[in-house]
Amino acid sequence: MKILGIDVGGTGIKGAIVNTKKGTLKTDRYRIPTPQPATPDAVLDTVTQIVKEFDWKGPIGCGFPAAIRHEIIKTASNIDPSWKGLNAAERIQQATGCPTHLVNDADAAGLSEVKFGAGKDEKGVVMMITCGTGVGSGLFTNKKLVPNTEFGFIHVDNTKAEYYCSNTAREKENLDWDVWGGRLNKYLKRLEELFWPDLFIIGGGISKQFDSFSQYIELDTKVVPAESRNHAGIIGAALAAQQNISKKLLKSSK
Repeated sequence: MKILGIDVGGTGIKGAIVNTKKGTLKTDRYRIPTPQPATPDAVLDTVTQIVKEFDWKGPIGCGFPAAIRHEIIKTASNIDPSWKGLNAAERIQQATGCPTHLVNDADAAGLSEVKFGAGKDEKGVVMMITCGTGVGSGLFTNKKLVPNTEFGFIHVDNTKAEYYCSNTAREKENLDWDVWGGRLNKYLKRLEELFWPDLFIIGGGISKQFDSFSQYIELDTKVVPAESRNHAGIIGAALAAQQNISKKLLKSSK
């Protein structure tokens, strides 16, 4: 099945048509900088541009940097606060004419990696950590998602992880890899002490630089980069939409 996957990030909004059976991109990724401020109207305009770029008429899966309950935005870390309380899937469908399903962006990346990537052979507890504009998290047990975890808000050295070991923090503070890698290690160590996962997968924009900081990670838990790198969110958003479509079809057949 082909679905348009869209990943709304703090600095860029990216989209591609996804083959959900294979977990691959059918097209090149198309990226537009995230408007600032990232208000509903501005983001909807950008999403509409992406839909038009692919001349897309089918279902959309959209990863969003927020906790999401029944398509409604509950938090707003790296988007405008005016999103909170809105049914974003409904708004995107009204703007594009395409049926839309929303999923937390880190959950989306995790869905991709657990099904097709670095976590496909792991049957225990897998934790996806995305380090980009902020720090996102996706928690899986036996490949089942526990949605909307917000472990980027866990404090390390009296600082939220989002401000401590995101890629934005690394760039803003001009941190060398050994310093930033040490911060990430301390954060992952804290998560290890709380959840004892079998595998950490590092995703987001930092994943393509994994070899630059991996030597500074010292944990009992195995730590690997996302195999789909920064495409994982696009692929996972499409997978989430496919799962939502399947659930609706199952309900309608009963």
